[in-house]
Amino acid sequence: MLTQDSPILVTGGAGFIGSHFVLDWMAEVGTPLVNLDKLTYAGNLRNLEPVAQKPGYTFVRGDIRDRELVLELLKTHRPRAIVHLAAESHVDRSLVGPGEFLDTNVHGTFVLLEATRSYWQELPAADRETFRFLHVSTDEVYGSLKPGDAPFEETFAFRPNSPYAASKAASDMLVRAWHKSYGLPTVVTNCSNNYGPMQFPEKLLPLVLHRAVHGEPLPIYGDGQQVRDWLYVGDHCRALRVALERGKPGQTYNIGGWNEQANLNTVTMLCALLDEMLPESPHRPHARLMQSVADRPGHDRRYAINASKAERELGWRPVETFETGLRKTVRWYLDHPEWVQEVTSGAYREWMETNYAQRRG
Repeated sequence: MLTQDSPILVTGGAGFIGSHFVLDWMAEVGTPLVNLDKLTYAGNLRNLEPVAQKPGYTFVRGDIRDRELVLELLKTHRPRAIVHLAAESHVDRSLVGPGEFLDTNVHGTFVLLEATRSYWQELPAADRETFRFLHVSTDEVYGSLKPGDAPFEETFAFRPNSPYAASKAASDMLVRAWHKSYGLPTVVTNCSNNYGPMQFPEKLLPLVLHRAVHGEPLPIYGDGQQVRDWLYVGDHCRALRVALERGKPGQTYNIGGWNEQANLNTVTMLCALLDEMLPESPHRPHARLMQSVADRPGHDRRYAINASKAERELGWRPVETFETGLRKTVRWYLDHPEWVQEVTSGAYREWMETNYAQRRG
């Protein structure tokens, strides 16, 4: 029989959000956790060194598209829940190679759902009732907002504008269908832009921070007035834990930071923090490194999350403001240059050159 001490299975637990979730879970909950990760370019086992030898933690290298592997893990570990974080997640990469996003985010979620359904249907009735499949998604499925539009709510129609967003929207729909058609007890969360320590530096904040420290141009897409709702990763992990325990099957919860910022303002704030924390830097003021580059195709103008449902029904609200979270983030990167050096070598450099060489000027 499944209990609160039974394991959970996390997919993508070596990625940015995934590794934070694993560390948070082992510190705050402490019950067994199985981490299934393919270890693509964005997966980093170094992030998980604090729990690597901890009793109850198990890492398995593998692909969510490998149905036999997933079934074997479910049979062996008998988890009480699955937290599905594994995904290709970078919009620019999806524009260059959309097929990989469809394969992982859509087909991979389908394989995982089918394996989960097979496992879940064989559980005793009481265990089927308490089991949960938590699917972690993005606000980008809702498309783009105009300046005066109301923030995204859970009832908004999907209007994805990039291959990445479309692949996540499709996976959300699959999860919904498996609940409606088969009764699988699923919960979906749609989060806003995450940031924090250990984020792979293809995303805006670590990218700009890394380049600014080295005096390199800071690429600003278009006019820089694209607005994003920023969510500190620690707040997100806490929301996921609460959604797993209190979320109602079949429901979706928007997880946002209540922190709308234009990209240009975000980069300016980051540069000001670097000026403060690196008073001897030859690149001060770092804001002079900002350089406009051609906008990317289908670039959404504004995201904003209405997270009232999560606050009302789950009792969750973010703790960090953008100012406090950004300060923590910058401090961590400056204190861990060896981590940045490791992840910014080799294949990452090749990718950066391919992407930004097309946007200069």
